[in-house]
Amino acid sequence: MNWLGLHVVDWLVLLLYLLGSTWVGHALAGKQSSIRDFFLAGRALPWPAVGASVIATELSGVTFIGVPAMIFAAQGNLTYLQWAIGSIIGRLLVAWFFVPRFYEEEIYSPYDYMARKLGRPVKTLATVLFFMGAILGQSVRVLVAAIPLNVVTRLPIEWCIVIIGAFALLWTLMGGMRTVIWTDVVQFCVFLFGGVLALVWICLSVPGGWAGVWETAREFGRTDLWDTRLFVDGKLMAHLEFTLWVALIAVPFQNLSVFGVDQMNAQRMFCCHGVREARLALIFSCAGQVVTVLMLCVGLALFVYYHHHPMGPEQAEVLFPLSAEEAAAGVSPEVKMIQAGFVAGSNVPLVSNRDYIFPMWIVQVLPAGLTGLLLAAIFAAAISSLDSVLGALSQTSLSLIYHPERLSGEELARLNLVQKARWLVAGWCVVLVGFTLLMNIFREGIPILPLAFGMTAYAVGPLLGIMLCALLLRGGQLTWLGLTVGTILSILLVLFIRTDVWVLLQAAGMDIKLLAALPTYDWNPNQERLVARFSSAWAWPVTTLMTLGSSFLFSRIPFKLIG
Repeated sequence: MNWLGLHVVDWLVLLLYLLGSTWVGHALAGKQSSIRDFFLAGRALPWPAVGASVIATELSGVTFIGVPAMIFAAQGNLTYLQWAIGSIIGRLLVAWFFVPRFYEEEIYSPYDYMARKLGRPVKTLATVLFFMGAILGQSVRVLVAAIPLNVVTRLPIEWCIVIIGAFALLWTLMGGMRTVIWTDVVQFCVFLFGGVLALVWICLSVPGGWAGVWETAREFGRTDLWDTRLFVDGKLMAHLEFTLWVALIAVPFQNLSVFGVDQMNAQRMFCCHGVREARLALIFSCAGQVVTVLMLCVGLALFVYYHHHPMGPEQAEVLFPLSAEEAAAGVSPEVKMIQAGFVAGSNVPLVSNRDYIFPMWIVQVLPAGLTGLLLAAIFAAAISSLDSVLGALSQTSLSLIYHPERLSGEELARLNLVQKARWLVAGWCVVLVGFTLLMNIFREGIPILPLAFGMTAYAVGPLLGIMLCALLLRGGQLTWLGLTVGTILSILLVLFIRTDVWVLLQAAGMDIKLLAALPTYDWNPNQERLVARFSSAWAWPVTTLMTLGSSFLFSRIPFKLIG
């Protein structure tokens, strides 16, 4: 028996997962009598749990859906895995150089450390940057989790976004970081089991099993791993994202910022007993790259599955849903499929709406019960990221307003900051859900994985630049001004090498063709859109050095020349 497009058994599995995770969070919440308990879990959590929580937060629904979808992109392959090299390098650097600084005094975030080294104005600047990066990046993760719920139930995607936000809010309010981390452990296990289940099921559904999957994928060039290209036909290929050079040079900067400065991940380091345990947790989180390998293998298997089971009208209805105008005009999903360059019954790689591939396979192929389990894995990935960022946004907001690290125990008790923290969690949940609803209006035709990385590019470099300044410099009279100038220049640079903002403005009716005259863009006349000449991954090191360099410059200018 089906209800809202899903078998009753699947709904029961989903319900059991949500109730079970909620029970775990409630049972392990512990006391929440102070903000030290609420935000730092009393600094008493075991490092394996913290490491698993880091992995769960990092992966999110973007990995579960976006990574397999990459294989369906034109010329999709395994080159994304090269980024694992830079990711591991970045984490090791954070573990050895950043983490000890976090335990020098009783602080709650990297921004508190910045305040002590460079002054309160710098803390404010860094916190605002974190707000911007968190809202831009995490809204993508909420959106990607809403896709399978929309595919399965046919509920409006707006409702799906609100449902996900509601559960993340519940778990965060229940017990602060202790609940967040322990529910993340559960979600990590569900996520891992779901990926393994999908891979095994597909391999049993195609000729030759895994060996057959690999051989067929290899024939189509999908197993290519190394991309060392820098120049092609004498031209610099700076727009390529998944190359060895990006992995070795740019990605470590991103991971230094994500794990050492971004409060969503750094907050977990503060929940350990001490430096040694925090280091072990971060090193253990490198194992998350194994899950990335798993989901890339799922993508290969899906590509081969649809090679042997060509798509038809049933898949067209999911991948190319009709608008009200198209339905009234008599357009069919099959016609839209053909117009997109994908002929029903053929093996042409899908480009449009490829982020729906894995959710579609889950609901159309798996039997009742297993479908619910895989959907639970997607929710596990999504909610683990959202509840984490809600806690981080609440903590940084509270710190910006009250500076609890500077208050005595009596002052903290009198302010009742735990209650205020819960109100801030609820407020930020409304903001994130609202921004996700706004992003959904304009996201059509933009792949999820590049969008998730790109939206954070505005904040990654400046945040890392400020942190490096705190490590290398003493607070000077003009250091904050130099960092502010460097941050503004960095954001402008990213704005004019990415196309996200301009795509939104174009969707709103603005003519953006004149921007093609800039050296950072080309114009695609067939698709009527801007094309970036440079990968925004290079913005991570460039904007980091730009922000840091600006602080050095201004800290050495005599005050009289400016004042």
